[in-house]
Amino acid sequence: MTLWIIGHLLAACIGLSLGLIGGGGSVLALPILVYVMGIAPKSAIAMTLVIVGTVSLLGVIPHWRAKNVMLKTAMIFGSATMLGAFIGAKIATLPIITESLQMTLFAIMMLLAAVFMIRRSSQPSNADPQLAFYPRPVCKYCWLWLMTEGLGVGVLTGLVGVGGGFAIVPALVLLGNVPMKKAIGTSLLIIAFNSVAGFLGYLGQVSLNWNLMLSFIVAASLGTIPGAYLAQFVPAQKLQKTFGYFLLAVAALVLVQNRHHPQSSAIPKHSPVKITQKNFRSYYSHRS
Repeated sequence: MTLWIIGHLLAACIGLSLGLIGGGGSVLALPILVYVMGIAPKSAIAMTLVIVGTVSLLGVIPHWRAKNVMLKTAMIFGSATMLGAFIGAKIATLPIITESLQMTLFAIMMLLAAVFMIRRSSQPSNADPQLAFYPRPVCKYCWLWLMTEGLGVGVLTGLVGVGGGFAIVPALVLLGNVPMKKAIGTSLLIIAFNSVAGFLGYLGQVSLNWNLMLSFIVAASLGTIPGAYLAQFVPAQKLQKTFGYFLLAVAALVLVQNRHHPQSSAIPKHSPVKITQKNFRSYYSHRS
């Protein structure tokens, strides 16, 4: 019961982060599910996609009301990311993709997100932090670059369950010529699309705790309320830098934990093994 309470308080921090800095909190869902709630990594990634997708979709609502969501752009770019997410999820269910490998890739993605966040926070106030350190493309057909990046981001979403917002927003601005405010709102819709496609790739391949997913979604959604309120009083750059260092620490812990206690993809932690008379006899005949 204590771990359940701690896990849901941490889930509320996901929403708190989303409300404070408009992103980043989704990467906390997977380590909370794995290391606090004891869910097997492959199942946790599928559950993370549902949690991230739902919270992102809720985040679209105020942007939609402010007319900062470009539905056509979301459908075009989202078609590539959705395809990538579905492919990534199918790749993740292959026997050669171990849970240890997935957690390592996830930690690397956390490190990249943390570095981007810390470096953006050090930008001058007249610079746009969302575009800091993002390579500006020199291309004749930028829409092709946009679709290619969308496919890559989608594959990573399916493999490790992260939304990829730190790559989607600058891609929309620099490759799709989308204004920054509209890019932020549109990226949330794209992340929701990715999550649906990635989850469909996992559906039927892993065990899922639907009650836990629902309670995490509620906790994360409630966390966005105080987060949005506190964002009025705390400088955004300071928040990003602090959260970036926090992500570095969590990524390091995931790498250390994964190295000393590698996960096995053979049998998920919460997959019950049905013992029948037939496999009982088979086991002991093999032992003898």
